[in-house]
Amino acid sequence: MAPSIEDYALIGNTRSAALVGRDGSLDWLCLPRFDSPACFCALLGDPENGRWLIAPRDEVRRTTRRYRDGSLVLDTELQTDTGRVLITDCMPHWEGRSDVVRVVRGLDGRVGMRMELIMRFDYGDVVPWVHSADGGIIATAGPDSLELRTQIPLEGKDFRTLCEFDVGAGQTASFVLTHFPSERTPPLPIDPLSACDMTEGWWRDWSRRSTYEGDYADAVERSLLTLKALTYSPTGGIIAAPTMALPESWSGGRNFDFRYCWLRDATFTLYAFLISGFVEEARQWREWLLRVAAGRPEDLQILYGVAGERRLSETRLDWLPGYQDIGPVLIGNAAHSQHQLDVYGEIFDALHLTRRAGVEPEEPVWALQRVLLDFLESSWPEPDDGIWEIRGPRRQFTHSKVMAWVAFDRAVKAVERFGRSGPVGHWAGIRDRIHEEVCLRGVDPERGAFVQEYGGKALDASLLLVPLVGFLPPDDPRVRATLEAVEHELTQDGFVMRYARGSEVDGLGIGEGTFLPCSFWLVDNLAMVGREQDARRLFERLLDVRNDVGLLSEEYDPRQGRLMGNFPLAFTHVALINSARNLTRRAGGPGEHRSSDADHGDGPS
Repeated sequence: MAPSIEDYALIGNTRSAALVGRDGSLDWLCLPRFDSPACFCALLGDPENGRWLIAPRDEVRRTTRRYRDGSLVLDTELQTDTGRVLITDCMPHWEGRSDVVRVVRGLDGRVGMRMELIMRFDYGDVVPWVHSADGGIIATAGPDSLELRTQIPLEGKDFRTLCEFDVGAGQTASFVLTHFPSERTPPLPIDPLSACDMTEGWWRDWSRRSTYEGDYADAVERSLLTLKALTYSPTGGIIAAPTMALPESWSGGRNFDFRYCWLRDATFTLYAFLISGFVEEARQWREWLLRVAAGRPEDLQILYGVAGERRLSETRLDWLPGYQDIGPVLIGNAAHSQHQLDVYGEIFDALHLTRRAGVEPEEPVWALQRVLLDFLESSWPEPDDGIWEIRGPRRQFTHSKVMAWVAFDRAVKAVERFGRSGPVGHWAGIRDRIHEEVCLRGVDPERGAFVQEYGGKALDASLLLVPLVGFLPPDDPRVRATLEAVEHELTQDGFVMRYARGSEVDGLGIGEGTFLPCSFWLVDNLAMVGREQDARRLFERLLDVRNDVGLLSEEYDPRQGRLMGNFPLAFTHVALINSARNLTRRAGGPGEHRSSDADHGDGPS
C-alpha cells in the first residue's frame, strides 16, 4: 500500500515528473511527458505495478530530507544502526532526453543498501522484455524503452531487477534511468554526479530571477519552483498536477486525472509568475493560449493536453485498485467537454495583467479576445457547469456570472487604458447589466450574502473571489456578509470547504476534504477587510499543512491531518504565493501587484 500523500516529494524536468517517497521508493513516473502512460505506478496499486526502490537493507532509524536551495534536486538522509547515507534524486533538464538520476553517498559508517527496479509500462499493466546491455539493462514494450545504467552488478528475478551493495563514508553508487523510443538506439550515457550538479545549477539560475521580496519568502520560492516544474516547457502549457486518481474522498468516487492544462489554473499561475518577475513564463503561456484557443469561440475547452490536445476521453483502468485501494482509477477527464463561463473571465483577467506587467502587445491576442467577447455576449445569460465542474445539471452559478462581468470589465480597460480598439460603450453596458443582475439575483435577501446560484440559499467558497476580482469593494456589506457566512458555515477547523458537505449540486453527492485554494482565498478576504492578524494566523496554519519539503495537494482532512487529492497542485501553490503577496502588501511591504488587479472595483453596485 502506498504511503501517505505527504510522504512524497516531487522531482521533474519541466516535461515530466516523478514522486519519490520517504522510504526511497519512486512510485510514480510518466515518460516522456506528464500525461504519458506511467512506467512506475505503485502509487495507484502495489509494487508489482512498477516502482524503483533504493533503501538500506536494515531498519532506518531516522529520515530527513530537503531540496537543495533554489532547486528541485532532492536530498534524503537515512540513518541506520551502522551509519548514514544520502540519496540524491533529480531529473536533469536537458532537451531531447529524459533521465532520472539517483546517487547514493556514504556519510559515515557503512550501510548495506538494496535496489529493486520493477518496470511496468502502460500504467502497470504491461511487463516489458528486459535484457542485459553494456553497463546495465534495457526494458522494452511497444514504443517505449527504459535503460538502467550503473556500475553495480545487477540480477534479474521474477520480472524485476535487483542488487545489493554497501556504501562507506565518502563512497558513492549511482544509477541513471533513461527513456527512449524503442525503435532507436539508447542515447549516450551521462555522468550522474555532473548531472546532479548541472540540474541544481539550472534550477538555481531560474529561481534567482524571482523579484519577490515580501514575507514568507522561502514558502513562496518553493511554490514558484513547483509551478515551474509543472510547466511543460516545449509548449508553455501548465498542468494542474503531475498525478491522477489521488482521492478527494476517502470513500472513493472523486478520483480524477489532473495531468492536463486547465485554462483556469493556468491563468491563476500566470498571476503568480508575473508578480514574481517571471515575464517569460507569462509570454510562453500567452502563446500557448493562442494556439489552443484557435478556432470557433464556442469550441473553447476548459482544459487541454500539454500540447493542446482536445480529446481527453475519460477511461477507467480496472487493473489498478487505486491509491490505498480507493478507486476508481481514471485517465482522461470528462470535464474537457464542459461549458464553464468563468474561464472567459479568467482569460481576460490574465491577459489584462500581462498588459499591466509590460509584456509586449500582440495583435492576435486582442483579435482573439474580441471574438471571445462576441460569443460571451450571447452566452453569459445561459446556465453552465461552474468552477467546480459539476456532473449534474447546469445551473445559473453566481461565480460564473461574476467572471463574465470580469471579461467585459477587462475589455473596457483594454480600450481605455491600453489603446485597444472596440465598442467600449457597448461592452460597458453589458458589464453593467451583468453587475446589476448578479447583485439582484445572486444575493440571499435574508442574509445579504452571495449564494452559489441564482435564487438559492447554499453558500459557495468561490464567492470569496468577488472582492479579489474587483466586482465589489471589500467593505461592501454583501462582501462582508459572504465572508462571515463562509467562516461560520463552510469551515472545518478553520479550513474552507468548497460548498456544504453532502450537497447534490456536483452530481456526485460524495463528501470531500477542505479545499486548500479556498482557504487561501479566505486569507485574502480577511486581509482585505482589515483582519490582518486573523489572516496571518490562518495563512501560517496553512503553511503548517505543507509536507516536510514544502508541498501541498488539492485538499486537506483536518480530522486525520492528511493531505488529499492530486499532488502537488498548482492551484494551491498559486494561492499560497498570491496570499503571501497580499499579506506583504497589507503590511506595507514591497510589491505593488496582487493576485488580481487592485483597481478593478469600479463597476456599479
